[in-house]
Amino acid sequence: MKLNNLRPQAGGGTKKAKRVGRGTSSGHGKTSGRGHKGQKSRSGGGVRPGFEGGQMPLIRRMPKRGFTNIFAKQYAIVNIEDLNRFDENTIVTPELLIDEGVVKKGKAVDGIKVLGNGELTKKLTVKAHKFSKTAAEKIEAAGGKVEVI
Repeated sequence: MKLNNLRPQAGGGTKKAKRVGRGTSSGHGKTSGRGHKGQKSRSGGGVRPGFEGGQMPLIRRMPKRGFTNIFAKQYAIVNIEDLNRFDENTIVTPELLIDEGVVKKGKAVDGIKVLGNGELTKKLTVKAHKFSKTAAEKIEAAGGKVEVI
């Protein structure tokens, strides 16, 4: 289903576009539904988004809190238990994780971090950008290898 395939439901319908400025008998003639004078009647007129008629806008009334670190790294997270789906002695790489659907490609902006949630029952060689201490310990305890890329 895509946006260009959408159609009204059977029995439903679509409204015709309001055709303004087509004479007085149309009901939308002369001022074309804009009324007389005033800011909203002018071409290019109107107020910017968020403007509340001079009242202090909501966005400025809200307290500011915290900040966004523009240098923060965005790692995709994989838990140890998710690696049990691979066969014994497999070399687990970021590409393999993305192909298998364990990690979404868009999430792994700066790489993949392996966390130690769950248990690992197979001997694997895991290549990733970061490992938690517990994840590295559990992989090595299962007889596998940890390689930081």
